[in-house]
Amino acid sequence: MADWNLVAGWSGMILGLFAGASIGLFFHRESFAGGYSSFRRRLMRLGHVAFFGLGILNVLFALTLDITGAELRYPAAASLSLIAAAVLMPLICFLSAWKMPFRHLFAIPVFCVAITLVLLTEGLVKL
Repeated sequence: MADWNLVAGWSGMILGLFAGASIGLFFHRESFAGGYSSFRRRLMRLGHVAFFGLGILNVLFALTLDITGAELRYPAAASLSLIAAAVLMPLICFLSAWKMPFRHLFAIPVFCVAITLVLLTEGLVKL
């Protein structure tokens, strides 16, 4: 399962590169997406950074399992939850930038990361 986290992690960083390059084409305009401090523009920046942050977490998760040999009680749940978070967090950021009501979905990727962290920590404590 950890191999999928490596793929998800590095893929997320590639997507972050493209997302940043895409929205960066317009950042020179003061009024882009409502101006620098607008909700829309902040969410776009957060979505771009979320690709990298959750990508890095996926890579670290896979490497942690590999290096420590930790055996998780629910390895598939831990792995898939973190991959889901890596997909959902940037998606919800960009959707929220488009339509504000999507912001109510932020708890979903946060919960996914929490599942992974709890299961990973439990596995590491058993070592």
